Amino acid sequence: MGIRIWGAEVSNIMSLREIHTPVMLDRCVELLAPALDRERAVFVDATLGMGGHSEAFLERFPRVHLVGLDRDQDALRIAGERLARFADRVTLVHTVYDGIASALASAGFDAADGILFDLGVSSLQLDVADRGFAYSQDAPLDMRMDQTTGPTAALVLATYSEGELRRIFERYGEEKLAGRYARAILTARTSAPIERSGQLVEILVAATPYAAQRAGHPAKRVFQALRIEVNAELTALDRAIPSALEVLPVGGRIVVMSYQSLEDRIVKRALVAAASSTSPAGLPVELPEHAPRFRLLVKGAELASAEERVRNPRATPVRLRAAERVRDAA
Repeated sequence: MGIRIWGAEVSNIMSLREIHTPVMLDRCVELLAPALDRERAVFVDATLGMGGHSEAFLERFPRVHLVGLDRDQDALRIAGERLARFADRVTLVHTVYDGIASALASAGFDAADGILFDLGVSSLQLDVADRGFAYSQDAPLDMRMDQTTGPTAALVLATYSEGELRRIFERYGEEKLAGRYARAILTARTSAPIERSGQLVEILVAATPYAAQRAGHPAKRVFQALRIEVNAELTALDRAIPSALEVLPVGGRIVVMSYQSLEDRIVKRALVAAASSTSPAGLPVELPEHAPRFRLLVKGAELASAEERVRNPRATPVRLRAAERVRDAA
């Protein structure tokens, strides 16, 4: 019997590629353990990827049922094979993480005791060249996490105006040369469609002053911005964190790992707001209905240890935040 993915069976669909080390795994387990070490606990891995975190949680907590979410069908197939030995405790759902409530309902649950978000582009997406996520490998400019829907990066480059391209490079890439790059792309596409990552890299390098090239690869922030735009990542995250908080019962916990400042700001804002009093200014006593619904479990954002950053370079930019629900909504 295979694992259910929307009622389908997954068994021996594809051999596992290289399995990468999950980021800050021990710390995630430590923070979520008080919520999951109980009978019939429900754990949501909102960014399943290749299932590395989920596998560790299923091993560590034998009474937990996993609801794993991912928009990437390749990731679901690989994780399904990896987690097949836990099939009776696993439900995988093809969805974006802002669909957490409906995913839980489809799995037969109305709440989650522990929730994990490991944001950003996954190892699978980076390492499979033909997905177009990596500027270091020439490939078709796709960049869709869910290859069944939505515009590709190539379509964005072909159809967006100079102003629209500048906006996404500034907003999602925090790119100082956004205007220069937008103009270069419009000029280049009059000669030929920009359909491969190698083409885009050549355009960006040619448009970058030599002094600026010493500050880092010219394509890094543009590729990030395109990926975020194609997948509407920040819009989904804005909805996902509040939705996740709502499905946690008292004692339930959430851990979120971000890899760039735009993600971390959204997560910080949502968790700090949930852990703050809503009492009107000037009240001499806080009324129970205005007390914070959550408490923060870490001070600020935690970083991976120096040892982990050496062992697993993809842990270098991570920022971890966590919270626990302490009271029901009024």
